[in-house]
Amino acid sequence: MQTSDNQITYYREGSGTPLVLIHGVGASAESWSRVAERLSPRFDILRPDLRGHGGSARIDAPITIDTFAEDMLRVMDEAGVEKAHLAGFSLGGLITQRLAVGWPDRFDRIAILSAVAGRTEEERAKVVARLQMIRDGGMTAITGAARDRWFTAAFAKENEALIRQRIAELEAVHVPSYLEAYRVFGQTELVQTLDRIRHRTLVLTGECDVGSNPRMSETMHRLIPESELQILPGLKHSILLEAPDLIADRLLSFFTRPETAEEMQNG
Repeated sequence: MQTSDNQITYYREGSGTPLVLIHGVGASAESWSRVAERLSPRFDILRPDLRGHGGSARIDAPITIDTFAEDMLRVMDEAGVEKAHLAGFSLGGLITQRLAVGWPDRFDRIAILSAVAGRTEEERAKVVARLQMIRDGGMTAITGAARDRWFTAAFAKENEALIRQRIAELEAVHVPSYLEAYRVFGQTELVQTLDRIRHRTLVLTGECDVGSNPRMSETMHRLIPESELQILPGLKHSILLEAPDLIADRLLSFFTRPETAEEMQNG
């Protein structure tokens, strides 16, 4: 499906409570496919391709995190979804933070997976360096390091074809779109707004994720009043691909858990 302006491609599947799934930079809605398959019996799932990714329109001008957020809201509007649960991975987790603060009435519970908050100057410098590497050498300049950052050694040994497919997807992106999306990801910091999130929130990351590390998830958990924290032992960044059943189980448990008395009172 596409929005009426042909800018954003999205996929819809399943039935039940609406759930929006937002992917990370340099990927597509396909990265959620194995998780969505497990969740579709219980949820009416919307999986958009972010602007500049997958089947959505390329990015041809400077954008902000609000551009991505408003794209997600337009998908919901055109799909006739007034309110939904929300889960975002990596850049999608940053977009989730923005949506929860800016449009709180559109969402019920939210999950922030492998995301960033409160990055140090050194961590920000690494983002800038990665952008320059791409400008100088194209996407292939970062794929080797991405492979090491994203996947555990054990998974890589047993799933070479799957990893090659993911790296090929990264190498095939529209480079100007990727650079702008990654710039937004690298330069946007929403840590000062997290205490305004009032949704029941799951914060989750891999124990060995160096880019979206446990310290950042602990910061989110500390600042978001109604949050719970889960650190997944042994995993790196690419949890949707490496551990889709585990992620599906955690999301299913979180989103279907009976409401507390406070949640019922707040509607």
